Formats: sequence, structure tokens, C-alpha cells
Amino acid sequence: MTQPSDKKMLVDDAAEPGLLSFSDDENTEEANCDADDKVYEDFNIEAFLKQLTERPGVYRMLNAAGKIIYVGKAKNLKRRVSSYFKKSHDEIKTARMVKQVAAIEVTVTDTESEALILENTLIKRHKPKYNILFRDDKSYPYIYVSTGKAFPSLSYHRGAKRRVGEYFGPFPNAAAVHQTLQALQKIFPVRQCAESVFNHRSRPCLQYQIKRCSGPCVEGLVTQQEYAQDVRHTLMFLQGKSFDVIEELGKQMEQAAEALAFEQAARLRDKISALRAVQSQHLINQPGNRDMDVIALSEAAGQVCVCLMMYRGGNLWGSEHFYPKQLEFAETGVDRDAVLSAFISQHYEAHPVPAQLLVPEKLTEQKVLEAWLSEKRGQKVKLQLPAQQTAKGLMQLAQTNATSGLKQHLSQKASQFERVRALQEALALPKAPNYMECFDISHTQGAQTVASCVVFKDGVPSSRDYRKFNIEGIQGGDDYAAMHQALQRRYSRLAKEGAVLPDLIVVDGGKGQLNQAIDVLKGLELEMIPLVSVAKGEGRKAGLEILYTPYNEEGIDLEADDVALHLINHIRDEAHRFAITSHRAKRTKLQTHSALEDIEGIGPKTRKALLLHFGGLAEVKNASVQELRKVKGISLDKAQRIYDFFHGAL
Repeated sequence: MTQPSDKKMLVDDAAEPGLLSFSDDENTEEANCDADDKVYEDFNIEAFLKQLTERPGVYRMLNAAGKIIYVGKAKNLKRRVSSYFKKSHDEIKTARMVKQVAAIEVTVTDTESEALILENTLIKRHKPKYNILFRDDKSYPYIYVSTGKAFPSLSYHRGAKRRVGEYFGPFPNAAAVHQTLQALQKIFPVRQCAESVFNHRSRPCLQYQIKRCSGPCVEGLVTQQEYAQDVRHTLMFLQGKSFDVIEELGKQMEQAAEALAFEQAARLRDKISALRAVQSQHLINQPGNRDMDVIALSEAAGQVCVCLMMYRGGNLWGSEHFYPKQLEFAETGVDRDAVLSAFISQHYEAHPVPAQLLVPEKLTEQKVLEAWLSEKRGQKVKLQLPAQQTAKGLMQLAQTNATSGLKQHLSQKASQFERVRALQEALALPKAPNYMECFDISHTQGAQTVASCVVFKDGVPSSRDYRKFNIEGIQGGDDYAAMHQALQRRYSRLAKEGAVLPDLIVVDGGKGQLNQAIDVLKGLELEMIPLVSVAKGEGRKAGLEILYTPYNEEGIDLEADDVALHLINHIRDEAHRFAITSHRAKRTKLQTHSALEDIEGIGPKTRKALLLHFGGLAEVKNASVQELRKVKGISLDKAQRIYDFFHGAL
């Protein structure tokens, strides 16, 4: 490795604009973060620390193979990095990590907030072994109100907020959105249909008949003023002003009663009763209408659960549990401060920040986190400890949920562990099949053949590792050849890359498919990988499957209630589902494929112009060269090319 004195300052590709990084490679910045093929030797830590800056920034620790094993941030890079090498560590995780450090790279930032953002980016990108990582890459759903329309609608929304209107959320899951929409529909008859449906109706739908929509799609059923009032009340409810809505409806009820409009007064009374019922279900000891998240943490058996309870407008909109990945705890216990800080920084880097966060304890980096959250929200945000009785009640509720979630998680993991161990015993495997891959074939009468490869880790699906193979060059309907090609492509690549190999390969089928797998693995000198094929039983009924291995040609017939068979059926069914889904997608794409797309030099605009001019593909095929030339943008050369494609060149 180049000595630190020879290092040059480069802009880091992972950093924010303007941030600088120390690098050993003056030709490429990517060597800093994607250096898996780089081997470090003779790292002089003393010399490195002497020249290290005292400014804020992010440091990356790499092992001898150049792989990033830890990413951290620091207010003072020199002081923080030096602390790893100038004292003994009681924590097993830290001591083990320091022994593996073969190189350190740093990125200097202007502020701690910039360092926090960069640290999150690098952790999510590289998933270092010794970092606490929360898998939280999904987007949260919202309720969307199309206030830009004459008759606005309510709808479920997930994704970018590009449409004109108001968005309420985020909700922790889709179920919470649908429950809220159903509750609103019973109180305020605001439409929830799509614009395409609304614009083409000539008579009211069933929702109008059961009094869950006022029927704005048909003229005369409701005035725009009456409908606007229901929309306004809906918006007030979603903003947490349900008490104001009740008060306003109460006054309207009194006025209607005084005017002897008893039917209208009764309808208003029913609305008020329904609103109070919803309040009793959703309002849990949270006064006011502020947005607030309550975060609690529970730990047991070396595992951690972080519970997030989301209050919006004073209403509890739901909760969610998070379990950190790649977390190696020391024997001394869980570093609660590190877990909570990691969760806050990683979660709110991707999701909206509420006005207030209630946390169970004071954090070491609380000021840095508050400054970053405030900057992200555009308003002051505080991490508050539960001091008042109401706040303590909310935290207790979150703590109860965290404890309950962890117990369920541990129970589920124990059940998965039992299934994996049972499968190991049933197949007499040398070690537990914690990493399994399963293959299946799908086609329609031999056409559009697709092979699927699904991955199970620790007894559960790992969907991000799924693969599909478009099978080509075989006779249609030859499942054996298809399986052979899929296995050959998969494991020749893994062998070439030196990647981790599975503990067990599962193929859907009988002895024939098993023999294909045996041939492939022998040819690749990977016959040490255990194999099993799953043959359907009598009548293709679940629970009657027969398992075949290279060492058991008679087959293994497990009882229908055997947990090992349940695991095999689970991975086999998942492979079957993924194969069918991939095949259908391929078939649909083929059915919507236009022959014009196969003509060289004919782009989307030209194809559209041809179809609009002639009215369809059949007419384009029958057109002469002169007729084709009449289309705007079609030259003589293009016209001749199109004609030759359909009729053949002379």
C-alpha cells in the first residue's frame, strides 16, 4: 500500500458534492468504495494516524481483500480513528473488527450532518459486516386527496407525489390506509373511485345506493357546495381536527332541529356518533394534533426489536417493528445507544420527519441527530424523553409492542431453525442447509420456457437473491434440457466468481431432473453440494411428495406433518410461483410485441406514425413502397426496408 505521505486528495464518488477523500489510487475514485479485487498489504497505521485530519468526516475500514467491513462518522476523524488502535477493547465485536483492518479510507466533510448523511449512504450501499443495518428500503403509503378537481376523491397512494392535491401520512402499512379510508367512507360520502370510472359514469354506482358516496358523478344528486363541505370535513379529520368537525356538525344539527328538519338532524347526529367511535379507536392518550413518532427498543437472547409508533394529527395510525441485520453483539450486551442512533439516522434518511420524536433514553449523538432532523424537516425537531404522564403512557405502549414483537420474532426464528434442522436430519446432510436454492421450469406447450431459481436463507425466502433464466436452444417441452441449462448457467457462474455455494440444491421433479443436476455438478467439479429432487406424490396431492437424493434412489417418504417436508414444500412452491410469474411476464411481452419493432432503424415515433396512418399492422404489411413513403418521416430507403421486411427482398 502507498504510504500515507503519498496520498492525494480526490473527490469521492460516494460523497456529497464538494466533499474530499484521501485515496491511494490516483486514477480512480471507485477504488475507495468498490475495491473487492484489491489486496492491501503493509498498512502503516502509525504513519496514517499522524497525517490524519481533525476535521469531521467519514472513515471506512477495509480488510486485506479490500472489502469494506465498517463505516463510521466522526466529529474529529483523527481522535475517533485513533481510539480504535490506542486501547484494548472489551467488546468482542470491536476487538475482532480491529484485527481485520488492513486499510482505512476517509472522506472529509464540512459538518457532522454531512458526515451523517454520507455514512448512511455508504452503509446502505456496502452493508458492512460490523455495522448495524436496518433493512428499510420500502416506501410508506399515503392517503391522497385530489383537491385540484371539482369533485375531489380519496385514494390510496404510494410513491412519488407528482399529482396536484394533498397527501396525508405516512401510514405504516397498506392495511392502516384502507382501514382509515373505510372509516371515512362511512362518515363522509366522498367518492373513492378512479378518475377513469368517475368521468364515464351515467348513473350512480353501488356506493351511492348504500350511502357511502353522494354521487357527484351524476348531475343533480349533490351540489358542488354540499360536496365541498364533506371534503373540507374529511381534510380536517385527516389533519387531526376531528374535535373541530364534531363541534361544527353539532351546531349544524341544532340549527336543523330548530328548523324542524329532523331527518337532516338525524343524519348529522349519526355522523357525530361515527366520528366519536373512530376517535375512541384511534386516539390513544395523545392530545393535540401534532405529528409524532414514538420509538422503543426491546432486547432478548442477543436480538433486538425497535418499535415505531406513528401518530399523525393526534391519531395513532399504526406501528411497525424493525430488526437490525448484520448485528454482532458483544457478550456484555446490546449497545442500545448505537442501535437507536442507527435506526433514527437510517430510517429518517429515507422517510418524512415528524415534528417530534419520543425516545426511551438520551443518546450520545442527540445534538447531531436533532440538527440533521431539523435541517431535513425545515423546522426544529427535538428528540424528547418521556417526562409527562401522557408521554410516559405512550412510551409504555410502544415498549409493550416492542417486547411483544421480539417474542414473536424469536418464536418464528426458533420455528424456522427447527425446520432447517429437521431437514438436515431427514436428508442426512453434513451441516444445516441454511442456504438453499431451488429450481423449477415453466412454459406453455414448450414455448417461452423460463427457469426459476429461488433462494432460502435460514429457512425463509430471500427474494432479492432470486434469479430467472430464459431458456433457449432446446427442443420445446424438454424439461430435462431446460433444467440442465439453468443449472449449468447458474453454477458455472458461481464457480467462476468464487461465490458462496448453497448448502443444498433442490430441483422440482423426479429422478430425471435429479440426474440432470448430478451431471451438471460433476462436470463443474461441484459434486460435493448436496442435492435433492421433489417428485409429486399420488394424485399430485400435497404431503405425498417423494424426495430423491444421489445416495437414495428408493426415495425418502416423509410424513405429511413432518416439518422438514413443510420446508421442502415451501421452497418448491415458491420456485413454482416465481417460475410461473416470470413465464407469464415473458408471454405477455411477446403477445404485445409488434413486428415493426424488429425492423432495423424504425423507432417508436416512426412505428406510431405508420400505425396511425394505416390504421393497423395488417394494412402496413399490405402497403406498397409508394404508399409507405406518404407517411411523414418515411424516406425511400426506410419504405423499401419496411416493404422488404414483410415481403422479402428480391
